[in-house]
Amino acid sequence: MRGVLGTADPAAKVKAARRAARDWRLGRLDWRFDIAMPARPARPDKPELLPPSRMAKRGKGGTEAGRIALIHALAHIEFVAIDLAFDLVGRFGAHFPRTFADDWMKVAAEEAMHFALLDRRLHRLGSFYGAHPAHDGLWEAAEETAHDPLARLAIVPMVLEARGLDITPQTMARFAAAGDMKTANILNRILNDEVRHVAAGVRWFNQACAIRGDSPAKAWAALVATHFRGSLKPPFNDSARAAAGLTKDFYEVVAQSHAHLPGKFPSSREGPKPRAASSN
Repeated sequence: MRGVLGTADPAAKVKAARRAARDWRLGRLDWRFDIAMPARPARPDKPELLPPSRMAKRGKGGTEAGRIALIHALAHIEFVAIDLAFDLVGRFGAHFPRTFADDWMKVAAEEAMHFALLDRRLHRLGSFYGAHPAHDGLWEAAEETAHDPLARLAIVPMVLEARGLDITPQTMARFAAAGDMKTANILNRILNDEVRHVAAGVRWFNQACAIRGDSPAKAWAALVATHFRGSLKPPFNDSARAAAGLTKDFYEVVAQSHAHLPGKFPSSREGPKPRAASSN
């Protein structure tokens, strides 16, 4: 796991992610958690990483340049998502059964595939990953929740990735309206996968709450209030969220309380010291 996070080059990270996921699936990796995960993953020289507040506002993809910039932003989200999935396994795998790692290693492989698809699309449009600045908000969310597996599940899959379920259909429609069906089809594939990713987050969050005797919706609301200072507001893709098990009893009341809060993280993803999973 640590090896993937320590790989900066995008193409090499995709290969490392696929190799690690394959090795796990084939039983080549031990279920051990004795290597500390890094506080931050390695990053390439480009793109330049800026605070979310310094990012230029993206247009709606009305021009080819605007669509390329939007694809670049989506590619960056998927690039960081590779590290988020591996960090979740490596940092918190000891807190859960082995099937937890099974789920999130599969998620990690799919995030690598998503990035590869978008990166290839950028190249075919005459651009590349790194051509535009990107924000570091997603990894800020990882740092904010590095101490607590429930907080990580609550914020990353159940807030940030769930927001992707809300906005991706609109983004697909913009590309389709511009005649770019290749990008729209890539986003449709990503959307279908992300429903399963959010579902994995909800499933493991609910299981952990059941063990603790907590109400999942109340526990989630408390964690969001503590660790998420962005805005959580409609429109929501209620059908996709419901398909992932993220029902309205989780987010409707929380959304009302967040409606007027300034954003810290993107609206697009203290207990014992956690141990990290080893990898070959």
